[in-house]
Amino acid sequence: MSQLKPKQNKPSYHHGDLRSTLLNAANLLLKETGIEGLSLRKLADKVGVSRTAPYHHFKDKNQLLCAIAEQGFVQWQQDAANIFNQTGLSPKDKYRQFFHGYISYAADNPELYDLMFGRTIWKQNSATNELRNAAYPSFNHQVEMTKKWQSQGLMPKDENTLRLSQVTWGTMHGIARLLIDGIYADRSHIDEMCDCAVNLFTQQIIQNQEPN
Repeated sequence: MSQLKPKQNKPSYHHGDLRSTLLNAANLLLKETGIEGLSLRKLADKVGVSRTAPYHHFKDKNQLLCAIAEQGFVQWQQDAANIFNQTGLSPKDKYRQFFHGYISYAADNPELYDLMFGRTIWKQNSATNELRNAAYPSFNHQVEMTKKWQSQGLMPKDENTLRLSQVTWGTMHGIARLLIDGIYADRSHIDEMCDCAVNLFTQQIIQNQEPN
């Protein structure tokens, strides 16, 4: 007589919990399979729910991808706020941590970073309003912080704030892409590359502050 296998119980969810559970699982799938390998069907299988269940929270794959990217922007804004709200650090030390944090975030989450800043969503102009409301304040905050850094003497005051913000963010994004794409940089270069960039952006002010 064959033995009966124990019944495999599917996870149970309280009302309202499934969306966050699906998003957490989607982030794991994104890391495992990339954007191309992520689907609502695979997500349902991973969580252990019916294949129609995810559609109650995300009407299609694009909406799911936008929700993942939105979550990424929210997390990054929280991380940045934690850096800037520290006490006992000089403006340059905070800026250095901010720069390092951005690059490390991209290097630690390459698939998510691709989704947040890549062409899959933005080139197709398919971002949801929720994603736009999370993503755009990220750059607005960068502009405000750049303006503050200029007033503190950390960055050149005679440069246009918006253009300086674009150049500094463009530099961070460029380093992040070199690391993710593996063109000629790897994780062992992160600290030196970040420090080099920080020194370049702040060197002029430091030199101007040195006594003649």
